Amino acid sequence: MSTSRERILKNIKQALVTKVPVPFLTNASNAELFQPSIKELEIEFAEHFTGLQGKFSFCANEQELSSQLLQLISVRKWEQVFCKEAAFCEMLVAKGFDKTFSNDISSCDVSITGCEYLVARTGSMILSSASVSGRTTSVYAPIHICLAKTNQLVYSIDEALRGMTEKYGTNIPSMISLATGPSRTADIEKTLVVGVHGPKEVFCFLTDD
Repeated sequence: MSTSRERILKNIKQALVTKVPVPFLTNASNAELFQPSIKELEIEFAEHFTGLQGKFSFCANEQELSSQLLQLISVRKWEQVFCKEAAFCEMLVAKGFDKTFSNDISSCDVSITGCEYLVARTGSMILSSASVSGRTTSVYAPIHICLAKTNQLVYSIDEALRGMTEKYGTNIPSMISLATGPSRTADIEKTLVVGVHGPKEVFCFLTDD
């Protein structure tokens, strides 16, 4: 009588001799996994972003952007505005921002950053460590404001990653992250809580390029 070990080895031997058809294609398809968008990318991004509790605003030009930003800062009474990107700081100062930008991310009221891309299909912002804002600016502040232009819109995440490869070549940033609305968790009794592990509010101002 054969032992269990012998039966297992016999089955393995037979399996190696008998060819079994591969249950999947050997070559990966280049076809898109998702159907292309039938809407303008701006509209699709706005719908998904706001559906995830993000706050979206479209600006026709830089003047309208700075006007809306200054109004938001005034209405919310934000005193400690953290921004490391010189172009954004200069834009706000030129339009009347009269406060000193905060140097302490841990105690600021709000942070302002740019992004690499906006993904329309998921309403996500692609951020990376290669930006002036670095790794932490969009994560540690209680409120995050992202400024982007329409030429940064792509439909899917794979398009964004291809764009990153083309942009950086072999020097891909050490951190690439997706931010999709305010941080959230349902770990405790399956109750959704917003703003636990990151910003409790996320704004995206999209300017026509």
